[in-house]
Amino acid sequence: MSSLMVAKGLIVLGVLFDLFGAIGLVRLPDVYNRVQAATKCVTLGTCMILLGTFLWAGVGALGVKALICALFVLLTSPVGAHAIARGAYLSGVKPWEGTVVDKYQEHAEKAVRERVAGLEGASSDAEAETARTG
Repeated sequence: MSSLMVAKGLIVLGVLFDLFGAIGLVRLPDVYNRVQAATKCVTLGTCMILLGTFLWAGVGALGVKALICALFVLLTSPVGAHAIARGAYLSGVKPWEGTVVDKYQEHAEKAVRERVAGLEGASSDAEAETARTG
């Protein structure tokens, strides 16, 4: 089996994964499920396309750029998805009513309490500073 056939197979499989990820973005019920679909399917699909491009192009400039792009996608996509999901949760976006487990709720409540306590401490420090310099 030639490397060209493997490259074509990886590219077709990658396109299919990207398609499934795009369908998931449209069909899934809430932001958390959509982020999961986009992260897992599209990251895998895009990396397969880029790996297929590397096999097709060889170790030339195009192949090396494809590998660098795949590494970049593998590093940034999960981090970006985590930041989006965490920001959505902390800003009050509720999970879908069919969600069975919410393991992040306790952690998020603790983070909100700490943020509020920090803001209250900062305002009392500002009041004390104003009274001292008054």
